[in-house]
Amino acid sequence: MTPTTRPAPTAPSAVRVNGIEKSFGDVHVLRGVDLDVAAGSIFALLGSNGAGKTTLVNILSTLLPADAGTATVQGFDVTGSPGDVRRSISLTGQFAAVDEVLTGRENLKLVARLRHLKDPGRIADDLLARFSLADAGDRRAATYSGGMRRRLDIAMSLIGDPPVVFLDEPTTGLDPQARIEVWETIRGLANSGTTVLLTTQYLDEAEQLADRIAILHEGVIIRNGTLAELKRLLPAAKVEYVEKQPSLEEVFLALVGAPTRSESTPKESR
Repeated sequence: MTPTTRPAPTAPSAVRVNGIEKSFGDVHVLRGVDLDVAAGSIFALLGSNGAGKTTLVNILSTLLPADAGTATVQGFDVTGSPGDVRRSISLTGQFAAVDEVLTGRENLKLVARLRHLKDPGRIADDLLARFSLADAGDRRAATYSGGMRRRLDIAMSLIGDPPVVFLDEPTTGLDPQARIEVWETIRGLANSGTTVLLTTQYLDEAEQLADRIAILHEGVIIRNGTLAELKRLLPAAKVEYVEKQPSLEEVFLALVGAPTRSESTPKESR
């Protein structure tokens, strides 16, 4: 599978973050984060566990106040206009929030009713078809595979057509086939004009999906660019006269100061 090849977006910003800081007691989680997400793009926030990815998403979703800095979503300030921000976004967390007792169709209809939308049955059927779940619509969600459950979760979050979607580590715990299914769903969102801010610790996920990638390390963005721009940070390796481009994994490890595989693997004794 090849990485996404959509043209680089030139749209105005959907999400802007300037100098965001957040601490919990003596622990400084975010130390002045700046980023800019173009409308209609997939932006990957890449970082290790504990880097502050979920904290930033919670601030952008108005679930958590920042200690300092500013952030806007669709032009609305997350502190000054939290209601407008919430109407502009959907948030999908690390674990699917579906009701496993209900069928897929019932889950979707329930959310549509809670949002006071007209014709929840039609909305549910449209989303089941869009996410390739129509044949499973009348089955209880408990019978769904991990990939199907995650697709249903994302479908539920899109009821009301929010222009910005936050996906916080959406493929955590999924098997390889389920991950590919979710990747295709995410590509479909961006192709339809939805802005996707994706947090992940999986390097291949960022490499496959993102128009731009920001590396969050120890509370700050240490690099931000396209995959090609990040790869240019390391020189190409030459093996038997064949030029080898650095992988995103090698770029990430070099930037955060972790040993590469070759450095961490003991040399054979002779």
